[in-house]
Amino acid sequence: MNTWRLLLTRPAEDCAALAQTLAAQGVASHCMPLLAIETLAETDEQRSTFADLQRYCAVIVISKPAARIGVQLLAQHGASLPCMPWFSVGAATAAVLAEHGLQVHYPDGGDDSEALLALPALQHAIAGTPEPCVLILRGEGGREFLAERLRDQGVTVDYLELYRRMLPAYSPGELSRCVRSERLNGLVVSSGQGFEHLRQLAGDDWAMLARLPLFVPSPRVADQARHAGAEIVVDCRGASAAALLAALEQFPAAAL
Repeated sequence: MNTWRLLLTRPAEDCAALAQTLAAQGVASHCMPLLAIETLAETDEQRSTFADLQRYCAVIVISKPAARIGVQLLAQHGASLPCMPWFSVGAATAAVLAEHGLQVHYPDGGDDSEALLALPALQHAIAGTPEPCVLILRGEGGREFLAERLRDQGVTVDYLELYRRMLPAYSPGELSRCVRSERLNGLVVSSGQGFEHLRQLAGDDWAMLARLPLFVPSPRVADQARHAGAEIVVDCRGASAAALLAALEQFPAAAL
């Protein structure tokens, strides 16, 4: 795997942690965060939702930022820990919630909506409630597939948006200059919006960057990238460091 030189695009803190993990495995990388997290101003909707969490049979948390902000609001507005099960798309988000004493379930087979929907604990929570209602904590937009599938099962789904993802400011051409100067031979994105920011920042250089192998976290982001012209897309079936390392082992640089 040490022939890889990867561009990492997660938010700054997560990007640095991933780079450190990769370096320990002999994988070179360069951080260029393409997602900045901006917490939304507290609203009456947030306050009323957290005051009435008990009406939900399950709470689904989409990301680590949603988990961090969610537990902060829970501490502010919840007198005690809610007893309903909590769910997350991946292990990293679950760890944030578990640190605060919440009962969390997440799929082992993949960090995506499909794996979460198949989780027996989630199906049990839904089936055990006459009129199931699920709360999804997320950023602005995203994960519509998850809500659509739950609604297909007769579940009422409420969203609570806690943050927005911004594209940090970079100068024109900085992305392609970074790829050339750092001699990068692979790109990594952790979400559909991360990919859109990559493409947006690439601008007129997208045709050149689209020839580089692109590592993505799910089948939907893989389809999104292919439709945008990415030539070599590797679905890691998860956004974790372990999922990326497994994909790098399966698709060594020389083979691509």
